[in-house]
Amino acid sequence: MMKNILAVMALMGAFNSLIVHATVVKVAQEQRVLYQRDDYLAKILIQALKTAQYPAEFQYIDVHPHQQRTLLMLSQGKVDIHWSMTSSAREQLAIPIRVPLFKGLIGWRVLLINEARAAQFLPINTPEQLKPLRALQGHDWPDTKILTQNGYAVMPHVNYESMFGLLVRGRGDYFPRSVIEVQSELAVRESLPLMIEPHLILKYPTAFYFFVNQDKPELALALEKGLLMMHQNGEFNRIFEQYFADFLSQLNLASRLVFELENTNLPDTTPLMRKELWFQPNEGQ
Repeated sequence: MMKNILAVMALMGAFNSLIVHATVVKVAQEQRVLYQRDDYLAKILIQALKTAQYPAEFQYIDVHPHQQRTLLMLSQGKVDIHWSMTSSAREQLAIPIRVPLFKGLIGWRVLLINEARAAQFLPINTPEQLKPLRALQGHDWPDTKILTQNGYAVMPHVNYESMFGLLVRGRGDYFPRSVIEVQSELAVRESLPLMIEPHLILKYPTAFYFFVNQDKPELALALEKGLLMMHQNGEFNRIFEQYFADFLSQLNLASRLVFELENTNLPDTTPLMRKELWFQPNEGQ
């Protein structure tokens, strides 16, 4: 009996030791409806640090859904990790973990449109035909600058949620959404007369990264190590396909007309030559 008690006490001691030595990691969590992509990112984060053998106790900090404001919180040490699309300016505010979490698909944009306007988009076969139409975007999103610099008309807005209502009311012509988030966004707004335009896609090179507080370089190193190990052992792709393979298949990416855009705000350090980190056209079809 005493041996059993001692064994249990030893196990409890080992468990408590792990808790004591776990690092508290403050993760920014936007105060909005969370989508499948958010579940995916949380799972990738937990798995990456586990793979790197970095014991972490996660503390989720509610933040306003304003990307630049959250990145400033990172630079001020109020949070330790956030995820965001990259730009040269953003990489000055925090440590970018240069492993593209969506394999570059954050820059593959289908058009969310009002169902009543579907016929207006059918004849569009060139960028010049689309450019005069008004694209809704967040005022602080890198996408806004990318679209504008490529000659597309953009209507910037502060409130993400309001843009869906503006589209319904005809206050914008389309809302470019990435192929990994558009279906989740529609699913929670199924009562709205919105649809995914069926034959066009905007495409520009970009990456969606974890960003880490500059005062936490050891956390950044562990996160990068874990993500790269997950790529090597196949775990990253397994989780990615679990969440997004069906979505990508339903969007018929291979049959869409692609309008290529330049991204002059993409840092030179973006690992575009590491093909294993990026989505390949024959995936998810």
